[in-house]
Amino acid sequence: MNGPQDLGGQMGFGPVAPEVDEPYFHAEWEKRALGVTLTAGGMGAWNIDESRHARESLHPADYYASSYYEIWIKALETLLKRHGFITERDLKAGAAVDAAATPKRVLKAENVAAVLAKGGPCDRPMAQAARFKAGDPVRTKNFNPTGHTRLPRYARGKQGTIEAVRDGFVFPDSNAPGNGEDPKWVYTVVFDGREIWGEGADPTLTVSIDAWESYLEPA
Repeated sequence: MNGPQDLGGQMGFGPVAPEVDEPYFHAEWEKRALGVTLTAGGMGAWNIDESRHARESLHPADYYASSYYEIWIKALETLLKRHGFITERDLKAGAAVDAAATPKRVLKAENVAAVLAKGGPCDRPMAQAARFKAGDPVRTKNFNPTGHTRLPRYARGKQGTIEAVRDGFVFPDSNAPGNGEDPKWVYTVVFDGREIWGEGADPTLTVSIDAWESYLEPA
């Protein structure tokens, strides 16, 4: 979906201003927000793409008014309610008052380090050959899905060139709504800045994105 996070090329937001010496956390509660989110994800009820889509599905007014970890917690509430772990009555009470779903597994403190070290690799072996090769001209599809996608709006319907062929990776558009991993080849595609931003763009500028194969057509 064209969520509020997809801001590439949007006017009116001003330049990106990175914080100097930015700390990992700006407040103590943010540490807990990260921990609670990771622990809840460890219950095995949803995958990383569903959790990302939950954050990106917040109403734009809510999303832009929220800090980074406020967005995480609001999305976590959505996921916990969606999968039956909490109810609206629980949230209002600040405690468990309704029966809840049973998690598939529980991440215990003694296992946190090993689980984090293991990570969650999303690369997958591919049975079929890649459709494109480095140097091929391609065009991204122009669509506006109601579900999840990793193709940014500014790069839709644009012509570029395959710069590199990556591995096969879980397809987020399918994985987010629980329709299976459906892994696809991923390519690095490079665009001329003028193709993306128009005739006024810096002629020396190029833009590269990683795109799943189903986002691309031969140009």
